[in-house]
Amino acid sequence: MFPKGFLFDFDGVVVDSFESHYSAWSSAFQEMFDQEIAAYPKSYIGKSPRKIAAYFCSLIGEENRSEELFFLKDKHLDVYFKVPNLLPGALEITEFLKENKIPYGVASNATKLFLKNSIQHLNLNFTTVFGVEDYKKPKPAPEAYITLAKALGFTEKDFKNLWVFEDSLTGTKAAKLAGMIPIGILAKNSEKEMKKAGSKLIFPSLLEAFHYLNKKI
Repeated sequence: MFPKGFLFDFDGVVVDSFESHYSAWSSAFQEMFDQEIAAYPKSYIGKSPRKIAAYFCSLIGEENRSEELFFLKDKHLDVYFKVPNLLPGALEITEFLKENKIPYGVASNATKLFLKNSIQHLNLNFTTVFGVEDYKKPKPAPEAYITLAKALGFTEKDFKNLWVFEDSLTGTKAAKLAGMIPIGILAKNSEKEMKKAGSKLIFPSLLEAFHYLNKKI
């Protein structure tokens, strides 16, 4: 059966935003603590910004200032906004879904402001977008994708027919817990890692997913 709808993670699926985020973490950390930030750990890819802030603060014994770092990083992300790099297939697949009147949207652990700025600067075809502020429990909890699916008009009985494009193990777990179909995008993890996390299909990028879907409809 052709999927009823398509849910997208953002970072690593639609855009490569590592430099945008890490630059903001680095400048915010430098402003707060007057020292360079540590390297970004692979195990934190896809996690909520609050958990990432807590991680960086814990490395220097400043756990009690993690919320302060979280807000300052968000400010730097906006004031010193760096447009992320658009990944292959994002425009093609969203145009395809729009033309065929298939519901789709974004649910990300990134902040809403970053998502909206990126979508505007890159002229992307996303109108239904949820960021980390929209959930009580960010990914790997399933709330993000359940929230998006309901906003697109789906009920729980539809969830088993929804595709979720994810590049992170964190997000793949969220999609699986929501009862949806995780589809892996190979941005930072291996095919073996993504399949082990629950991905039912794997594509190098959204471009290959677009070609696959275009043949199926």
